[in-house]
Amino acid sequence: MKKKRINITVIIIMLLAVAAIVANRIYGQTATYDDDYHIEDTSTITKIYLVDKLDNHTLLTRVENDTTWLVDEQYEASQPLVRSLLETLNTMRIRHRVNKAAAKNEIKLLAGKSTKVEIYQMVYRIDWFHHKWQWFPHEKLTNTFYIGHETQDLLGTVMLREGDKWPVVIHIPGFRGFVGPQFITNPLLWRSHRIVDLPISKIERIELEIPAVPEESFAICREGEGFYMELLENHQRVEGFDTARVAQFLSSFTNLNFDEYAAAVPKTELDTTFSKPPRTILRIKDTEGNEHVLKTYLKYNNPDDAINMPDPDMYEVFDLNRLYAVLDDKDTVLIQYFVFDNILQQASFFRGNANSSIVIHQ
Repeated sequence: MKKKRINITVIIIMLLAVAAIVANRIYGQTATYDDDYHIEDTSTITKIYLVDKLDNHTLLTRVENDTTWLVDEQYEASQPLVRSLLETLNTMRIRHRVNKAAAKNEIKLLAGKSTKVEIYQMVYRIDWFHHKWQWFPHEKLTNTFYIGHETQDLLGTVMLREGDKWPVVIHIPGFRGFVGPQFITNPLLWRSHRIVDLPISKIERIELEIPAVPEESFAICREGEGFYMELLENHQRVEGFDTARVAQFLSSFTNLNFDEYAAAVPKTELDTTFSKPPRTILRIKDTEGNEHVLKTYLKYNNPDDAINMPDPDMYEVFDLNRLYAVLDDKDTVLIQYFVFDNILQQASFFRGNANSSIVIHQ
C-alpha cells in the first residue's frame, strides 16, 4: 500500500513537471524576436550590472519591496537616472538586423569596445496562464547585452545579445537619439546628489559654524512644536530674530542637493584650500538622530590663485557660482551659491524682530 502511494506521488510530480514545461512554452514565451529583446515588465528587475572594456563597472540593486535603488550596494542611486534606464530597457526595439556582410566586423568592434549589461529579474519556476499562476520565485540572470557604437544617423545603437548570432540596431520608436549613453559604467555618475530631504517636521537641529567669525555662528533648535535660535559661541538664546527668514532657512532642507561630485580637484587646491579651516561647517540633525555634516571651501577660478592670490578683495579670483564642499568627511562635491544662499548666512542675517521662538505649521 505504501509503495503504491509513493508511485502515485511520483506520477503526479512527473505530470506536474510536464504540464509546467508545456505551459511555459505556450504562455511563458513571447511571440516574436522583437518582443523578446526588450524587458516587458521592468518591475521584476532586481539588479543591473554594467561594465566596459576599461573595467569601469557599476552594480545597481533594487531595495527589496521598494522603488529605491543602490549603487554598488552602499550608495543611494539617482532615482531619475534609474527610471530613465528602466524606461529604455522597456521601450527599446529592434530597428533592423545588421546585414550579413557587416556582422563579422561589428562583432569584432563589440569585442574591442562595448558595454556589457547584465539584467537580473525575479522569475518563477512555474509561471502559467499569462502570469496568473506563479510559484517558486527566484532571482535569475535573464539577459546579457553588449552595447556598441551609434549608427551614422545617430538614431540607433548596435547591440548584441549573448546567445544570438547576429548584432542588431536598437532604437526607441519616436525618440530622436541613440540609447548608448543610458548605459553608464561610472558608478559616481549613478549616485544621488541628495544631501538631505527633510520636511520641517523632521528637523531637530541645524547648526552653522563660521570659524572666521565665531560670534556669528548659530543653531536653530527644535522646542516642542516650534524652534528657537541660539549663538554657538556662548549658547546664548537669541531674543529677537526674523521669523520669516528662519522659516525660509528651515524649508531649504527639503530636497537639498549638491551640484556634482568634484572628481578631479586640482592638486594646488588640495594642498592649499583644503589644508585651511573650512569657510563654514553645517550640521544637520533630524528627529531620528541622523546627522550630516557639510564643510564648505572657497573655489578659485584659477587653481594657481590658491597659491599666488592677489588682493583678497578682488573677488573675480573666486568662482562666484559654486563652492567646494566635503559631505560627511567622505565625498568632495560642488554646491551652488544659488541653492545655499538662504543657508550659509551669518547669525546677524536672522535678527529682526522681538520674537525669541517661532512656531511653524508643519
